[in-house]
Amino acid sequence: MDTHAPLPHAADGLTICSVTRLDEPALRAGLEALLEDAVASGASVGFHAPLDPTLNRAFWDEIAADLAGGHLTLLVARDAEGAVAGCVQLVPSPKQNARHRAEVRKLLVHSAHRRRGIARRLMEDLCASAREQGRIVLQLDTLAGDVGEPFYRSTGWIQAGVLPDHTLEADGRYHDTVLFHRRL
Repeated sequence: MDTHAPLPHAADGLTICSVTRLDEPALRAGLEALLEDAVASGASVGFHAPLDPTLNRAFWDEIAADLAGGHLTLLVARDAEGAVAGCVQLVPSPKQNARHRAEVRKLLVHSAHRRRGIARRLMEDLCASAREQGRIVLQLDTLAGDVGEPFYRSTGWIQAGVLPDHTLEADGRYHDTVLFHRRL
């Protein structure tokens, strides 16, 4: 049974799919490897390096449960060989007065696939998916000073503010987080 549906483009051998289940072993292993790579490369995604395999599995178990419950959208980019190159999540607000908004989480691109436009394409597809779901306001956060900051600005996101000392990073220091929003 197919666990995902390809989205409209597959340029350069890259396919972006909306994943509905995480029961395909190769997909699950690829996502776990992607998160491990992101953490090892210094991404501030809620974990410190080296990533504990138990925490990695537990994270994806949680995502699988949220997918099964219809609580999030997961887009996965795969290269021409089918290897996981990146992913991003869209988490719609369940609140009655917030059915028009969603949060973007965990935009990850494997270090072997960076600088090829994958993050931009994942975000474009994510915005299209959000529109299809009736979501017109998106929000996200990123570590202040991280590579994500200029990327989000260059793709139409607007800085809403800064949360001082929001994360405790692996270096033992507190770091600020930048909040962004975008209206579709």
